[in-house]
Amino acid sequence: MKSVFIVQHLHTLPQGEDDIKIIGIYRSRDAAMAAIDKINGQPGFCDHPKLVNPESDDDLQGFYIDEYVLDMDHWKDGFVTV
Repeated sequence: MKSVFIVQHLHTLPQGEDDIKIIGIYRSRDAAMAAIDKINGQPGFCDHPKLVNPESDDDLQGFYIDEYVLDMDHWKDGFVTV
């Protein structure tokens, strides 16, 4: 295994804060999709059940799948708070 797939769910609280939940970490994209399919009808998740494409979707609430290569630094250049 060279990478894992992290599934998260985002919804925005009434106060405007983001609520992000880590759903799980999976060995394949197919397993990550299967996890979404199992829970996207559950309370809370059913309000924002889609898989989000951040590059093209206007509403960023829903599920995200991110692939992370193992044994690799992913934030090596730091970060800036805006």
